[in-house]
Amino acid sequence: MDRVRRALGRQPSSSSEYEPLNGAEEATALEGSTQLEGQHDLPFSWMEYSIFALLGVAMLWAWNMFLAAAPYFASRFAGDAWIQANFQSAILTVSTITNLGAMLVLTSIQYSASYPFRINLALIINVITFSLLTASTVLGLGVSPAVYLVFLLVMVAGAATAAGLIQNGAFAFAASFGRPEYMQAIMAGQGVAGVLPPIAQVITVLAFPPAEKEQNEGPSAQDGQASAFVYFLTAVAVSVAALLSFIPLVRRHNHIIENRMIEQMAESMHSVEEAERASRKVTSLWRLFQKLHWLAIGVALTFIATMFMPVFTTKIHSVKEGSGPLFQPNAFIPLGFFFWNLGDLSGRIATMMPFSLQHRPFALFSLAVLRFGILPLYLLCNIGGRGAVVSSDFFLSLYRPAGLWCDQWLAWLELYDGVG
Repeated sequence: MDRVRRALGRQPSSSSEYEPLNGAEEATALEGSTQLEGQHDLPFSWMEYSIFALLGVAMLWAWNMFLAAAPYFASRFAGDAWIQANFQSAILTVSTITNLGAMLVLTSIQYSASYPFRINLALIINVITFSLLTASTVLGLGVSPAVYLVFLLVMVAGAATAAGLIQNGAFAFAASFGRPEYMQAIMAGQGVAGVLPPIAQVITVLAFPPAEKEQNEGPSAQDGQASAFVYFLTAVAVSVAALLSFIPLVRRHNHIIENRMIEQMAESMHSVEEAERASRKVTSLWRLFQKLHWLAIGVALTFIATMFMPVFTTKIHSVKEGSGPLFQPNAFIPLGFFFWNLGDLSGRIATMMPFSLQHRPFALFSLAVLRFGILPLYLLCNIGGRGAVVSSDFFLSLYRPAGLWCDQWLAWLELYDGVG
């Protein structure tokens, strides 16, 4: 319990919290990051890079698994038309509110934070959450849709809390190594986490298709049971792998910090962790917002636009639904998420292009507002099997990644500009 109190303890008030962001003598320390005095250049390690990439995969794997599993969840809610139509919006709402709340709490107590503890706790929560989801594919198949919805939203809240813990902890932990490549490794891992889960689901659905009798009778709790079991179990394996690989990274981190702090540790500091905390500089969220208001609002608007996409993606069917198993909702919807996340990954990579709007915050904000103008194009697609204005799956496969490419390109430019 002492360790939990130390990890989640409140930051004592300090006048340094109100110092100017761009002081002449001190560099800016963004909230949620760790800036240590006396940092020295460390040799790059592919092993450490790979571990940070795996942490990035674990960071977003859970969220993307909830999105890709939408057809299976829909089959569990087949007995209640209202829940079946609105469960995806409920998942997004609970996830967003829980994650935002967790991030606000965690960023307010940065000074006393133990980042390795937050990362480990997040991975353990993910293991428990997806173990329960895996068990739910073979147990309790006869429960009512309302009961399963409550269970699912509790699992979503757990995964969102874990996401807040690992997002806050992993980036700050990577920053303490003083190697910008490790920050990029986390972001690359996030992109991989977006692409792999829908591919895994498409493969498992094609490998374990619902029986023809079940398809003729309509959706039921048994639809996609085998495939859901496989990809929920895969999520458990990813979190366990990240948890085990993180152990040597923590040891390496402690050794680095010990070398940096050896001359700064006072008698009252009984551990390397305490010495690291003593060297942190923290800036309040309100002070950051005053300085970066256009970028902050732009990021918020960009991600709000992004959140519309999963809702539409789960409702859009192929215009060739009877042409084969790949065009059935169980495979076509996760295939849509694959293209969606392919745009996400390419948008992150596109920020490295020479053309940039960095240091033009109002221009980035304006583009974020204009981004909402292309959302109505979803209405041209085959929503709920009611027919499409543009009768082409190819149009949809281009529109999805293009939309998220814009979102991620804008979001990461805004984030980079804020850091710069």
